[in-house]
Amino acid sequence: MKNKSTEKVLYITAPVNALVEGLYRENTSISEIIKKGNFGLGTFDDLDGEMVILEGKAYQLKSDGQAYKVSPSQMTPFACITQFEPYSFEEVDTSINLKELYGFLDKTLPSKNMIYAIKIEGEFSYIKTRSVPKQESYKPLVEVARNQPEFSYKNISGSMVGFWTPDFMDKITVPGYHLHFLSKNLELGGHLLDCQTKKIKISIQHVARVELSLPITLDFMTTDLSRDITKDLNEAEN
Repeated sequence: MKNKSTEKVLYITAPVNALVEGLYRENTSISEIIKKGNFGLGTFDDLDGEMVILEGKAYQLKSDGQAYKVSPSQMTPFACITQFEPYSFEEVDTSINLKELYGFLDKTLPSKNMIYAIKIEGEFSYIKTRSVPKQESYKPLVEVARNQPEFSYKNISGSMVGFWTPDFMDKITVPGYHLHFLSKNLELGGHLLDCQTKKIKISIQHVARVELSLPITLDFMTTDLSRDITKDLNEAEN
C-alpha cells in the first residue's frame, strides 16, 4: 500500500458549481496553483479564456483562439492541477474521432470510480475548440457558453490536457472527460469539442486524493450552491 504522502493529489481551487452559478472571480493566483503541480486546466478570473498547464507552465487560450503566456499574478476562479507522472502509455496510429477516442479510453481506465490525469499528444487531422469571452457580469455559465466562439484546425500537432472524473464528483469538478487542447507551437487552443486523430500517444496517471479549496470571498459564502447543476454543466461543457 502506498504511503499517502507519495500519492498523487488533484488540487481544485473551488467547487465547479460556483463557476456554473456565475462566480467568476475567486482570486487564486497562478503562482499559488503552480506550486501544487505541473499539469492541469481551468479558466481565469472574469471567465477570460481557457487554461492549460503543461510541463509546469500556464497558458491562456483566449476567445480569439490564440494562446498567451500567463503571468504568476494572474488569477483563477476554477482550476484543477496535479503533479503529472504517468504510469500507463498507449499509442494509436489509426484515425479515430472524439467519440471513438473516449471509447478507447473507457477500455483503458481500470475503474470509472477513480480520477485520472490524461495527456494525449500527437498529430491530428482535425481539432475543434471553443473559448468563452471575458465576462463583465454574473451571467450563468450555461448562458455564456451558448455564445462562445468556436475554432477549427486542420493538420495540427499538439497536446490534449485534462482529466477523467467520476460522476459522483459533479459539484466539485467537471464529471467525465474534460480536455483542453494546446498546439505544439504554443500558439492555438481551447476547450476540446471534437477531433480526428492521425497518430497519438496517450499518457495516463491515477490520482488517489483530492484537495479542495473553499474561497473566502463574500460571493462564495453568500451564494446558494445547493441547486442541481447537472443539466447546465453538461450543456456548457459539451
